[in-house]
Amino acid sequence: MQLFVNDLSIHGQFPDIRTFKEAISRVMTMREIARQFGRQLYCHRNLAYAQATKDLSMPQAIQRFDKDEQRSVMQWLTRNGPFWEDIREHSPDEYMECNGNVVTDTAIGEAAYCCFYGSLHDLVSLTPSAWDYSPINVNWIRNGDNNCDVTIENYWIVEELETALRSAPIPIMSWDQLATVAVARCPNLAFSNTSFAKLEGLPFAYSAAQRLLFIFDTLNRFKSCFDKDGTRTAKGHEIYQNFFTGKKGQGGRGALFSDSSEDEKRKFKKDMTFPHLNKSDKTLFCPWHGKVQTPQLRVHFSWPVRVDESLFIVYVGPKITKR
Repeated sequence: MQLFVNDLSIHGQFPDIRTFKEAISRVMTMREIARQFGRQLYCHRNLAYAQATKDLSMPQAIQRFDKDEQRSVMQWLTRNGPFWEDIREHSPDEYMECNGNVVTDTAIGEAAYCCFYGSLHDLVSLTPSAWDYSPINVNWIRNGDNNCDVTIENYWIVEELETALRSAPIPIMSWDQLATVAVARCPNLAFSNTSFAKLEGLPFAYSAAQRLLFIFDTLNRFKSCFDKDGTRTAKGHEIYQNFFTGKKGQGGRGALFSDSSEDEKRKFKKDMTFPHLNKSDKTLFCPWHGKVQTPQLRVHFSWPVRVDESLFIVYVGPKITKR
């Protein structure tokens, strides 16, 4: 569960400094509560320059606070963050709408994109604003006929956010914890003792861990979507259409899962060949992979998916770029 400040919830609506200060104080309280539960409240750097009242920008309004409050708010918004644009997943080419407004390049658009791909992202909104409701529904206009609606939880009341955080799963805080959770949650996948070895020594990234977990969950569901004759079920077709199709340059970053290019297969054949998990005298050539963009991580797995054979996860680590 990640939390983003809804940047659209500050739009010059505050009638006076007192009302604005109360709204900011609520958000700062929610930020502190999130930290107590091991979460961060992400903002966008541009939030620091939004319009607070009809006549005052954020910096101008915050100058009316006492010194300690000024320092605390501005350090968060301009220096400490964290900032969601640093871990951004959705492309500017995506087209997302909410209530007739384009929400691409906003926290709402980023949260919708991440939620669609299985990483739970919620919003924190300033109040009063035009966003005092939940859930927020986003229509993502995708390529072809694959438009979809995404629902995002939105919080503007301190007590409601605290209640949600209390009931949320404990966040994954290490690569070792990710490996343990993935193996337990994905019984249809076969991991080796070295599947996660290439993550050792890499700085842990919570958002990347959530993305990896979604990759495993999707493959785990996909493995179960075949009948006894090996034919893909309707649910399998839906998963394949949503996550195994699409190309870069056609309105996004491309499919979540894809085959390596012929050039990559030729250059990195040795690096993409792994010991067979069940047959010591065999190897597996695994150019198919799932992608994490920030940082650039890959999950290589056996393909095609077969009813009578495990779906092997052979490599989780940095994108293979060297021979």
